[in-house]
Amino acid sequence: MSDFFTNKKPRSIGVLLGELINFKSDLKLINMTNLRNCLDTASIYVSTYAKYNNSSLYGRWFNLSEYGSYDELLEAMRELHKDESDPEFMYQDYENCELFEKLGLIHESFLSPDIYEIAEQINESEHDIEVFEAVLDNLGKIDFQSAYEYANNFYCGEFANDIEFVEYLYENDIPFNLPSFVVIDWEATARNIMYDYFESNGHYFKS
Repeated sequence: MSDFFTNKKPRSIGVLLGELINFKSDLKLINMTNLRNCLDTASIYVSTYAKYNNSSLYGRWFNLSEYGSYDELLEAMRELHKDESDPEFMYQDYENCELFEKLGLIHESFLSPDIYEIAEQINESEHDIEVFEAVLDNLGKIDFQSAYEYANNFYCGEFANDIEFVEYLYENDIPFNLPSFVVIDWEATARNIMYDYFESNGHYFKS
């Protein structure tokens, strides 16, 4: 970690600027580390239609993060159901796959090969998976690339409420010498400003 705050020795302006740049880089690395792999908790229960039609629910849970690609997952599913020459997989249940469901990448009879590619894009982005879920909640059924571009271009951040968000937007526009008798009605301001923004689960976007 940068010694921007811990170093007590006198430093020149040039040294201070260099330490500040390193400090900001450290913060970015910490932020990226905190972004969870979007497949870490995603899992699916895989059986087959042949077994289901014979009154069997035999199958097992597959954790998607345990496989490096769709092909690896497919091989593991085929190995589980190797008693069938050409198994027709049935995805009877899934957990923590909300984004993939909204994108139409998974349902009872279908699992898209694009899931791993999309997960990689999310993991390499500066946004957590909830940001993309919020985009879909507000814009409806769109493809992932459209959601990805929208998040990159219009995401403003995560805030507790509209007032906190609007205060953040305009905190640098308020004069430091504003008289104490001037009171800003942040509730009314937020109500007006939010005509140009939307929010989902605490995530704010420009409309």
